[in-house]
Amino acid sequence: MKILILRFSSIGDIVLTTPVIRCLKQQMAGAEIHYCTKRQYQSLIADNPYIDRCHYLDDSLPRLISQLRQERYDIVIDLHNNLRTTLIKQALGKRAFTFDKINMRKWLYVRFKVNVMPSVHIVDRYMDTVKTLGVVNDNKGLDYFLPAEEPIPANYLPYTHQSSFVAYAIGGQHATKRLPVERMIELCRKIDRPVVLLGDQQDRESGEIIRRALGDLLIYNTCGLLTLNQSASLVKRAQLVYSHDTGLMHIAAAFKKPIISIWGNTTPRLGMYPYNTRHLIIENTALNCRPCSKIGHDRCPLGHHKCMNDLSFTFDPTLLQNSHRQAQV
Repeated sequence: MKILILRFSSIGDIVLTTPVIRCLKQQMAGAEIHYCTKRQYQSLIADNPYIDRCHYLDDSLPRLISQLRQERYDIVIDLHNNLRTTLIKQALGKRAFTFDKINMRKWLYVRFKVNVMPSVHIVDRYMDTVKTLGVVNDNKGLDYFLPAEEPIPANYLPYTHQSSFVAYAIGGQHATKRLPVERMIELCRKIDRPVVLLGDQQDRESGEIIRRALGDLLIYNTCGLLTLNQSASLVKRAQLVYSHDTGLMHIAAAFKKPIISIWGNTTPRLGMYPYNTRHLIIENTALNCRPCSKIGHDRCPLGHHKCMNDLSFTFDPTLLQNSHRQAQV
C-alpha cells in the first residue's frame, strides 16, 4: 500500500499531523508513506523515520502533480483540504480521505460567537480522517525529530542560562496573537528565572527591547539567530515553555514539555491547544469579542486589544503538576 499525505502549511499544523503519520506506518503493515508539503517546511518532515519519501511544492503545482503521478499511489490522505490539495486529488484520481475543516462551525463561532465547536482536539479530528482504514490513535502524542547536526551545543548559551532556563516563544504570525512588548516584559519579570527568547527575525527587535529592559542576567535573545530546528533543540532542553498560540508551542508539546500558553484573539476551543502534555491555558474569558478570527489580525479590529492588554498573569505554575489545567481570567 502506497499512501500520500497532503499538508502544505504551517509549522504547527504540520507537527499536529505527526500522529497520523506514525499510526499509519505502524498499523498498516508494509505501507509506504509519502508526505507532501511546501518546500519552506522541509525541516519539519525530512528526519521523520515514519516517512519513506518527501515531496515539496516549490513554485509550480503542475510540476508537483506530474511528479506525484509517477508514484502511482493507492490512497491519498488530504489533511489540508484546500484548492490545491483538491486539484491534486482530482489529477491523481485515487481513493482519497479528506479532513473535515468544519468551516461552518468555525464561521458561527468567530462571526456570531455561537460555540458549536466539537470538544475534540484537532489531532483527534485528523485521526478521524483515517479511521475507515482501521487506523486508531495510539495516544503517544506528537513527534518532532531533530537532525543530528543542528541542535545547539550546551555552551552556546551564556553561563547564566546553561544549567537551567525557561523558554519563551514570543512570536506569532499575527499581532493579535502576541502580547504587546511591554506586557512581555511584565511576564518575563514575573517569571524571575533565566529566560531564553525564541522567535524569527521579525521578533528580533521585540526581543532586544525585552533584553534591554530586564538585563542579560535574566534574558538571552535568540530571535532571528537560529534555524527552526535549533530553536526546537532549545525548547527540548528548557525546564518550562511559555508560548503564544504558535508553532513552537506544538513543538514543545511534541517534546512533552510543560507549557504555559497565552491566548489573544484565538481561543483553545478552536481545538489547537497543547496536545498530550501538561499545560496551563492563560486567556481572558471575560470578553465577548473573542475569537475575532480563527487565525489573527495585524491589529485589533476594535482598537483596544483587551484580550492581551487586560490579561492577568496571576496564575500558579504549580498547577502544571496536573495533566491538564486551565488558568483563566
